[in-house]
Amino acid sequence: MGVFLMWYSLNEMSAARRLEMWEAIKGVNPLWVVISLFFATCSHLSRAYRWKFMLEPMGYSPRLWNSFSAVMIAYFANTFILRSGEILRGVVISKSEKIPFEKAFGSIISERIADLAVLLVIMTTAIVLQSTTLIDYFKTAANPLPSIIGLAVLLTIGILGLRILKKSSHPFIIKVRDFGLGILEGVKSILNMKKNAAFIFHTLFIWTMYIAMFWVMKFTVPGLEEAPLGVILAAFVVGAFSMSATNAGMGIYPIAMGAIFSFFGFLYEDAFTFGWIIWGTQTIFNIIVGGICGLFFVLAQRKV
Repeated sequence: MGVFLMWYSLNEMSAARRLEMWEAIKGVNPLWVVISLFFATCSHLSRAYRWKFMLEPMGYSPRLWNSFSAVMIAYFANTFILRSGEILRGVVISKSEKIPFEKAFGSIISERIADLAVLLVIMTTAIVLQSTTLIDYFKTAANPLPSIIGLAVLLTIGILGLRILKKSSHPFIIKVRDFGLGILEGVKSILNMKKNAAFIFHTLFIWTMYIAMFWVMKFTVPGLEEAPLGVILAAFVVGAFSMSATNAGMGIYPIAMGAIFSFFGFLYEDAFTFGWIIWGTQTIFNIIVGGICGLFFVLAQRKV
C-alpha cells in the first residue's frame, strides 16, 4: 500500500511540478536536517534509557547500548514490515540481556500506553489552539458508529477468550495462559516503578524532541516558515497517526502533510514537499542506524 501511495501521489503531479519539488528537496539547507536528526537521536536515546525503569521492577537492568540497539532495530523493521518492530525489539533485548520475551514485550506495550496518553494531550492542545477549524474537521472526518460497533465486537470476543484461557486445562491453552501472564507482568511494570519522576521526565522529553524534530523542518520549505505552533501541532498529530497506517508512513505521510497544511490555508505543494523531506530524512536515518545496530546484534549473537 505504501509503494502504491508513493506512486499514485507522484503520478498525479505534473512533470514540471515533480521537477520543482525535486529541486526544492535538493536545495534544502542541511543544517535544519542535521538539527532535526540530532533531536531524533536524543529522543531515541531517551526512549532506550527510559526502558530500564520499566524492567528494573522485574529484576532486569539492560545496558544502554543494547536497549538503544533494540529501539533502532525496531524502527528499521517497521520500515519494511508494518508493526513488526515492537515484536523484534522484544526479541533483541531478550537475546542480548537474557530477559524473557513476554516480560520485555509487556513493558513495551505499557510504554506505548504512556506514549499514547502524551499524544492525546498534544492532540488536545492542538484542538484548543485551533479550536474552531479542528473541531469542525474532526466532526466531518469520519462516522464514529462503525468504530464503536467494531470496538464492541472486539470487547465481546476478548471477554469470551479470557474465560476460555482461565478455565481450560488443555496443554496448549496453559502455555498461552502462562505467556499472557508474562506479558501482563511486563505491562504492570509501569505501576511498580521506583523512579516514576524519571520515567515521566523522559516521556515528556521524548515527545518534546519529537515535536522539535518536526518543528525545525518547517524551515526547509519557505512556504511553511510562518506556520504557527497550533498548525504545527495539528500536523504533528496527523503525521503520528499516519505513521501507523502504512510501513513507517510510507506513501501516506506526505499526503497527510499536504492535506492538513492545506486545510489551514497553506499550499498543498509546499506541504507535500515538506512531508517528503521529513519522512525521507528520518526513514533513511532509521534504516542506516537501525541496520548498523542489527548487524552488530547478529555478529554478537554469533559469538555467543
